[in-house]
Parts: sequence; C-alpha cells; structure tokens
Amino acid sequence: MSEDLFRETAARYTEDTGTVDFFWAEIHKAYTAEGRYYHNLTHVEHLLRELSAVKPEIEHWDEILFAAYYHDIVYSVSDHDNEEQSAVIAKQRLGVFYYTEEGLRRCSEFILATKGHSHSVDSDTNFFTDADLSVLGAAEVVYDEYARNVRKEYSIYPDLIYKPGRRKVLQHFLAMPKIFKTDIFFDRYEAAARGNLQREMEMLG
Repeated sequence: MSEDLFRETAARYTEDTGTVDFFWAEIHKAYTAEGRYYHNLTHVEHLLRELSAVKPEIEHWDEILFAAYYHDIVYSVSDHDNEEQSAVIAKQRLGVFYYTEEGLRRCSEFILATKGHSHSVDSDTNFFTDADLSVLGAAEVVYDEYARNVRKEYSIYPDLIYKPGRRKVLQHFLAMPKIFKTDIFFDRYEAAARGNLQREMEMLG
C-alpha cells in the first residue's frame, strides 16, 4: 500500500519516474534502518490506514499523505529535532516536484505538529496528529507491543534513564484535556488510550 500510494500521489506532480524512484528508495531506506522497531514502515502503513478511514474529513489530502511519508524520515533517539529535520527534507524533496509554497508549508506544519501533538486551529492538523497517536488507543496486546518496540529503540539507555523519561512522556499525554482532538478519534480511542497509558505507568513502577 505505502509504495503504491506514494508513487500514485507523486505522479500527480511530476512525470519524472526516476526522481520518484529515488525519493521512494530514500524513504524505504530510512524507515527500514537498523534500530527502527516502531518508527518504521509498519507505522507509516498504520498511519495511512487511519487517515484513509477519515479521508472525507480532510481538506488537503495530498499534503497529509506526503507528511505521513516524511514525518519520521529522520529519527534518532539521541536528537531532539527529528521533526524539524524531517520537515526540512520533506520541503526539499517536494520542492523538486514544483509543489506550491502553500503545499510545502502545510506539509511542514503537519510534520512539526507531531512534536507535541497539541490542539490546532487547523482541522487537518488535528486529524494528522490524532492518526499518529492512534496506537495509544489500540487493543492492549497491540499497545504492549508498541511499548516494547519503543523500549527497543531506546535500548542505548539503561532503565535508570529510560523509565523517568518514558514516565514524562506518558504523563504529558495523560495531562492533556483531550489526547485526541477530533471527535472521530476521541470517540474511538480516548478511553482505551488513557487506560493503556495508565497501565504502562504502573508497569514502569
């Protein structure tokens, strides 16, 4: 799904299949890199499925799709500007397609919004960040696998460092008035997400 959809979307902006081949290879290499246990192509596929389910609600569909592919193209657990770096790459690559400045701006803003997942005045942004967080409201067995994979990504850190940092992340979401900003995702995932987050907090000790 992910490769075909990327090529189909890119084809609306360029006839240069060589460039599309290069960009897809770059995306594939990034998301299949060693150490990508959660932020990988499986996550991108999940994000695309969640977004496709609410496609009629989204105004700027192509920008949302490109943001899905590029939002984690840069991912390092030791860096704190992954979203900013990913947004820069997205703008550089999409600029080759002679993508509009407004489209580049929107795509970049969608990516940057995943840094804090805060409420936005822009509906598309809220749908994008909600879809990105939808794993939090998954069935317990799925959520537990997600939590284990995140721990694997942070394996360079001992529990003494990882656990306080992870608790801070979980507390950040639990302190939000609404984890999910759109009614659709709120109704579907909010209660389960809060249960999963609280359960992980207790497991961390």
